[in-house]
Amino acid sequence: MKKIFILFILLPHLMWSQVRENSPVQSNAISDNLPPMYKVLGERLTYPLSWLSGNFKDFYSWRSAAREKVRECLLQPPQPASFYPVELAQQDRGSYRVRKIVFNISSESRVVGYLLVPKGTGPFPAVLLLHDHGAKFDIGKEKVIEPFDESPERILSAKEWVDKLYGGRFIGDELAKRGYVCFATDALNWSDRGGAGYEGQQAIASNLLNLGMSFAGLIAWEDLSAAEFLATRPEVDSSRVVAMGVSMGSFRAWQVAALSDRIAGSVAVCWMGTHKGLLVPGANLTRGQSSFTTTHPNLANFLDYPDVASLACPKPTLVYNGDQDKLFPVPVVQEAYSKMHRIWESQHADSSLVTKFWHAGHVFNREMQDEAFQWLDKNFKP
Repeated sequence: MKKIFILFILLPHLMWSQVRENSPVQSNAISDNLPPMYKVLGERLTYPLSWLSGNFKDFYSWRSAAREKVRECLLQPPQPASFYPVELAQQDRGSYRVRKIVFNISSESRVVGYLLVPKGTGPFPAVLLLHDHGAKFDIGKEKVIEPFDESPERILSAKEWVDKLYGGRFIGDELAKRGYVCFATDALNWSDRGGAGYEGQQAIASNLLNLGMSFAGLIAWEDLSAAEFLATRPEVDSSRVVAMGVSMGSFRAWQVAALSDRIAGSVAVCWMGTHKGLLVPGANLTRGQSSFTTTHPNLANFLDYPDVASLACPKPTLVYNGDQDKLFPVPVVQEAYSKMHRIWESQHADSSLVTKFWHAGHVFNREMQDEAFQWLDKNFKP
């Protein structure tokens, strides 16, 4: 018995000594911004809170638990406040009007937004438009709704941006012509809430973490608040509110659809993949800076990106990617699509999930828009 006890005490030390002696010393440990052990760490990510893990029997109990975990990983939310919207300016655009408003997105932040309202008798279906990142910070809401009552420089910048990414269209205005109320406001660091630009993103993220919050979490909490604001407008049919966005806006769209009962569906363009597939040398997500807008502390230990997006199941969901998009390689997107379809299929709702590759890059061109708008009409027009 004494020999067994001594061996039990010594064994961990012997094993540690052997590992120490046989293990190579790290040299030039950081490569492509990734830690040398990134592959090992990636293998440890098993996503135990995924519906596909087999750890859950009841889908809605799983969704409740997984939602709660995601919200926990968003860190401290801003304090809520009554919206108290005030109209600053209005413009008639033929079949609809645009209102420039200011409202409380939280008790800490009173912000500017654009609200497009069709003429006629409502209530109307509505679209929460979530702007992209694009490393372009002088405009935010102006990327998706044509600006007015602004400087000539900002109006020109918005026009040039939609020519580049959106086929020359402001998608909010296109949707308003089709009978949708549309709303957009700025994420922190864009347009009227700008100031830090590209190089300041990591400082924003660090400072928010030191204040008990996260950059991505703040954006998510504010998107949830914006969804609540839009759904409670008198012109809006609260049962038909959809989230739509491109690139970072796509991430925000499927995320808010996953977390908010106010959102009935989503259109997400050019942001979908798996954690492991996007954390490889040369990938955009590994550069830091902009990745802080989509990085929630600790979430990767529980859920993959498609797992989070699938919290929206069985809501109507449309996800597009370009097969020429270097930011989201096709095999990585295909794996994420496959995970999502398995989850929707498990609830006999696969017809509500549409995923598609377009022969395109990181854009939302007119052809893609036309098909997406038709899908919206099919699912959300009375």
